[in-house]
Amino acid sequence: MSRATRRRPQRSKRNKARGAPTPAQPTLSTSTRSAAQRESSSGGGASVASLRPNWAMDIINELRKVTWPSGADTRYLTIVVLIVSAAFGLFLGGVDLFFNWFIENTLLR
Repeated sequence: MSRATRRRPQRSKRNKARGAPTPAQPTLSTSTRSAAQRESSSGGGASVASLRPNWAMDIINELRKVTWPSGADTRYLTIVVLIVSAAFGLFLGGVDLFFNWFIENTLLR
C-alpha cells in the first residue's frame, strides 16, 4: 500500500470537515505503471513524454512538489550566510594570528 493511499482517508475526513470537495483518485505515474500499461496508454505511437527516461520524469515530478522560497527569504538567508561566514573567517584569522604570535615568541626564541 502506498503512502498516498494510506493518507487518503485522513485527507478526505479533513476535507469533509472543511466542506472542501474530495480530490479525485490519483493516477499511476510513469514510474509505477508497467511497460504494458504505458504502451497501451500511448496508443502505439511515440509521444514526447514516452521519449523521456523514467528517471527524468521522476525528477520533473519531484521538482513540481518543491516549495521554493520567496525572493525576500532568499535575500535574507543569503545575507545571514555572508555575515556568519565573515564572522567565522575573522574568528579563525584571529586564532591563526594568536597562534603565530605565540609560537614565534615562545618556541622560536
